[in-house]
Amino acid sequence: MSQTGERRSDRTRAGILTAARERFATDGYERATIRAIAADAAIDPAMVMRYFGNKEKLFAAAAEFDLRMPDFSALPPEQVGAALINHFLDRWEDDESLQALLRASVTNEVAAERMRELFAEQLAPVLKGLAAPAEAPTRAGMVATQTLGFALCRYVLALPPVASLTRPEAVAWLAPTITRYLIGKI
Repeated sequence: MSQTGERRSDRTRAGILTAARERFATDGYERATIRAIAADAAIDPAMVMRYFGNKEKLFAAAAEFDLRMPDFSALPPEQVGAALINHFLDRWEDDESLQALLRASVTNEVAAERMRELFAEQLAPVLKGLAAPAEAPTRAGMVATQTLGFALCRYVLALPPVASLTRPEAVAWLAPTITRYLIGKI
């Protein structure tokens, strides 16, 4: 491909991503359509499909996720688990795009990779000072098993006993396990 063709291709891809970000932010994942995104980008819907394959892959590529992890360093280590669970509950309940990413990541490798990056880049730093550096990735992974599993059961599958837990009940169930994953002996 010529340099001009590559630049045009890059511009088209960037235009699609910009339109997708705006559309997903405005309409949410479920209501956003490939046709609407293509119209916003002033291109044919077939071009969106050519570049991204499907809506899930486009969403995973376009979505910019921020877990907005607070600094937990001022808390006693034994309180970080509960604080982390409360924070995750806030994020899952306030951001439809995280739920959409979780749904997409179950069946789509691009979305799954985005979820892996999200937790590796944003959760792992929380463990600094709580765990030995060699243990941090495993501990972060174990925290992810609980938070993602809970989110899947509560927000995606709406499993009755989990979906109906009050916030204090959810924290009471999850915080001890998260705390053990963060600071407990292996």
